[in-house]
Amino acid sequence: MLLGGTVVDGSGADAREADIGILGDSIAAIGDLSRAEATTTLDATGLVVAPGFINLHSHASADGLPTAVNMLSQGVTTEIMNADGRSPLDLRAQMDTLAAGGLAVNVGAMIGFNTVWGSVVDDGVRPTDAQIVEMQALVEDGLEAGAWGVSAGLDYVPGYYATTDEVVRVLEPFGAWGRDSGGAAGGDRPGPLGLPAPVFSNHDRVTPESGYSSVAGMTETVEIGRRTGLLPLITHMKVQGWEQGSASTILERMTEVETSLDGGAAADVYPYLAGQTGLGALIIPAWAMVGGPEAALERFADPELRVRIVDEANEAISLRFGGPDGVYLLDSGRELTDVMDEMELEDPGETVVRILETSGNEGIIARFGLEADLIEIMQHPTASIACDCGASTSDRVHPRFWGSYPKVLGEFVREKQVMSLEEAIHKMSGLPARTIGMRDRGLLQVGLAADVVVFDPETVIDHATYEEPTRMSDGIVHVIVNGRMAWQDGAATGIRAGRALQRPVPGQR
Repeated sequence: MLLGGTVVDGSGADAREADIGILGDSIAAIGDLSRAEATTTLDATGLVVAPGFINLHSHASADGLPTAVNMLSQGVTTEIMNADGRSPLDLRAQMDTLAAGGLAVNVGAMIGFNTVWGSVVDDGVRPTDAQIVEMQALVEDGLEAGAWGVSAGLDYVPGYYATTDEVVRVLEPFGAWGRDSGGAAGGDRPGPLGLPAPVFSNHDRVTPESGYSSVAGMTETVEIGRRTGLLPLITHMKVQGWEQGSASTILERMTEVETSLDGGAAADVYPYLAGQTGLGALIIPAWAMVGGPEAALERFADPELRVRIVDEANEAISLRFGGPDGVYLLDSGRELTDVMDEMELEDPGETVVRILETSGNEGIIARFGLEADLIEIMQHPTASIACDCGASTSDRVHPRFWGSYPKVLGEFVREKQVMSLEEAIHKMSGLPARTIGMRDRGLLQVGLAADVVVFDPETVIDHATYEEPTRMSDGIVHVIVNGRMAWQDGAATGIRAGRALQRPVPGQR
C-alpha cells in the first residue's frame, strides 16, 4: 500500500492526494486507506504516484531485459519492441524466449514491415501481386501473434525500396483489425474488442528526391495511415536540418486525419536534439547499399560511382545534420570533424566512405534540431513521450537510454514549465496505452494492472550526457511492475515480474 502520495492517474486529470492499495498484480483501491491493513506499506508523502511509463519505441536487447536497470531508473514499466521496421517474423517465439529469460519490465511487440519486405522481395525489385499477398500473410501472422501494430523504417533499407503505393497495398487489409467492418477508416468507431485500429509506426523517409525533407517523410506516414485505416504514428518525431522551425507544418497535417485519437495522427518524441543511428544508414544513398555491405564496398571501389556516392553523402550530411559538425562517432568517441583532420580531408562524405571501408558501420550521434520545434511537438495533444531506447547493458549508447523520462519531468516540466505535470505523465502512460489499444494499464484505476512509479517532483532529473551516457538519473524512488517492487529506494531489487503482453486478437478472449 502506498500512503500519502500525490496521485497523478495518467488520464490528464488534476493531481490529488490519495492512497493506493495493491492486491496481487492489480490496483485494488484508491482513496483514504489510512484504516486499511496491508502486509507492506510505503510512505509516499511528498512524492508523486503515477502509472508506470510506457515506451512506445523500444530497442530493448534480450540481455538487458532481465535487469532493465536503465529503464526502471527512469520509471518505465512497459516497452513496445521491434521499432523502425525490424522484427523477427515469429513474434510468438520472440516473446516466449524473452519471457523464459526473465523480464524486469513488461514487453510487447510490433511486426516489422522492413523484415516482412526483405524476406519476400529482393533489393530494388518491384513486388509481384503474389508477393504482396505473401507479405500480407506475414503481417497477419504478426497481428495474430499479438503485435500492437506494424512498425516500419522507410528511411532504411530494405523498407526504403518500397513505394508508398506498395506499402499501402501490403497494409490495407488491416485497418479494420479488431474493429467493426463498417467503421470509417482510421476513425473512432471501435469494434467488438473496443480497440482502435492498429498503429502504423514509421521512421519517416527523408530522401534526396524530396530535398531531404523530414516534413515530406512525415506526411508520407500520415498518408499511409489515412489510406490503409491504420493509425499513423510518426515515431521519434523531429524536424531536421534545413527545415528547422517548421514543426507547425506537419502538426497541422496530423490534425487533418480522422483517427481514434482526438487531435488526429499520433506521434512519439524524445527530449533530445540529436539521434543515434549507424554511420552509413542515413548518409550513404540507398541505391549504393543494394545487396548489402559487400556490394556497397564494391561500389566504393568504382571511381565513377564513388564520386556520386560521396556527392550524395555530402548533401545528406549538409541538409540533414547541418554539416560535419552534426556527426559524432559513437563507437570511437570522436567528432567527424576530428577524423577529417586526422585523415587530412576537407570532404565529410569521402571521410565517411573511408571509415566504412576500414572500420565498418559504427554508431553515430546525429544532431538535427531546434528546441522550439521539440517543445511544440511535445505539447501536441497526440504526441506521447518515448525514448527510442530500451533495456540495455551497453555503455555505447545515446543518453536517452538513461535519461529521457526524468529529463522531461525535471527540465521541461519543473524548470522550463512547458508542460504541466499531469500533461507530461499522461503523455508517458495513458496516451501511449490508448494509442496502441492497451486497455489494462497506463492509468491508475481500480482493476487495472499495478504498474506504478513513485518519484520526487523536486529532484527528478537526468544526468546522462553524450560523453557519459550511462549516468543514472535522480528522483525515481520506487517502481512497481505487476504488483511487485522492481525498484525500491532508488535501486533495482532484481525481481523479474515483467510479462510479455499481446494485443487482443479478434475471435479470442
